[in-house]
Amino acid sequence: MTRIDCHQIAPVIGDRAANQAKALTAISTSAAAGADIILLPELVLSGYMFESAQEARALAVTPDDAIFGEWADAAGGASLVVGGFPELGEDGNLYNSAALLDRDGVIAIYRKVHLWDQEKLVFTPGDQAPPIVDTPVGRIGVLICYDLEFPEMTRGIALGGADLIAAPTNWPYETRPEGDRPPAVTIARAAARTSRIPIACCDRSGTERGQVWNQGTSIIDFEGFVVATATGADDVATAEIDLLASRDKTVTPLCDAFGDRRPEVYAKMDQLLTSFGDYPRVIRPAVDRAAHAQALLTAGKLL
Repeated sequence: MTRIDCHQIAPVIGDRAANQAKALTAISTSAAAGADIILLPELVLSGYMFESAQEARALAVTPDDAIFGEWADAAGGASLVVGGFPELGEDGNLYNSAALLDRDGVIAIYRKVHLWDQEKLVFTPGDQAPPIVDTPVGRIGVLICYDLEFPEMTRGIALGGADLIAAPTNWPYETRPEGDRPPAVTIARAAARTSRIPIACCDRSGTERGQVWNQGTSIIDFEGFVVATATGADDVATAEIDLLASRDKTVTPLCDAFGDRRPEVYAKMDQLLTSFGDYPRVIRPAVDRAAHAQALLTAGKLL
């Protein structure tokens, strides 16, 4: 069994030193308790509600920053760590990224492909497939938050051979019926069940510049059941999961989640889409981020 810990901590916007201290405490605490995989929230090093791209840039780091060596040291050599941070790319762009570390430091970086709302005014979307890393406890794939809402991403990682999807998140609060889970958790549960793969979603807590968060941290097993949650600020969700069990995609003796796929039919979907021609679709054109940001600034509505 593999022990997974997800720390629902509250980063302080703009205070990288304080956020690093919180991250190190979370990592060392879980490592001492025997966690195999430790997750931290999206953008845990910086906070999320940036007032401008310039503010995010001032907080961004590169993957070779000493910060991540400190994470690896705090893990004590036995634990893997996944956590989010604002990345300053070698191309000069800013990315909403997540790092996967082992005892030797960073072994993979993932840049969020699907940017949520005003993230588009701050970050450049990633253009690479998510990493799937073979580790001593199993094969780990990494996504970030909104990526989970795109079935192509979760199914793609599962088809790529991952045993677990590790997903740092910052889920803005969503209204819902009494006793219901956040819709984002429902989406993750569906993805886990349809591809029979565990998903660990590490959300954040606190209120930041008026934004309340779902506090929806959830560890979901390969059947789509939530097996652990965090209930409040600085709480931790802990679960032990047999990651290798997710390699068996059998649903019933006659049903297999992957064996029953019909790729030859799916390929015909391209023809179906082409046949619609100029059929009107409610899809907005790509946003000119710089122009849109300037318009929002002028209107006083930026973040």
